[in-house]
Amino acid sequence: MDIGKKLKELRRQNDLTLEDLASRCELTKGFLSQVERNLTTPSIATLQDIVEALGTNLSEFFHEEEEKQIVFSTQDFFEDEQDEYKIEWVIPNAQKNEMEPILLTLYPRCKSHEMTAHHGEEFGYVLKGSVTLVRGNRKYKLKAQETFYLDGSKGHYLYNHGNVDAKVLWITTPPMF
Repeated sequence: MDIGKKLKELRRQNDLTLEDLASRCELTKGFLSQVERNLTTPSIATLQDIVEALGTNLSEFFHEEEEKQIVFSTQDFFEDEQDEYKIEWVIPNAQKNEMEPILLTLYPRCKSHEMTAHHGEEFGYVLKGSVTLVRGNRKYKLKAQETFYLDGSKGHYLYNHGNVDAKVLWITTPPMF
């Protein structure tokens, strides 16, 4: 942890000048400047005075939250290929999240895994090819650039009725794959 940098950020977040902070914690402006530039290190007691003048405490000051990954590339994807389809998990460990997006490649004249009834919702966007959404005894044909949105109250699956691979972005909540 860069203590000087973090102190400077906190000072600026509180709209304080070095002079303002120096006055609040009874230190010199020059000393605080050296601390912020990591030219000197304050004692624990002095650091405690500084962070309290900035409206926090040592525990909060040293607490660092793990930064979560936000952007993912194809190197992060995990895939599982079956005879009838390939699933690519586009978000690693998505099962721990509230929703789970996958890329489903459905081979010609093949069907996806059948989703049993569940408490949740699903969204699909056909990226390539065409598919039939079979839900209960109803069938819905979709082609590229069409979407589906449904609740999970009935079992359902996708069937590729075409002669080329179909690719679908499929998002479920809660995670189901």
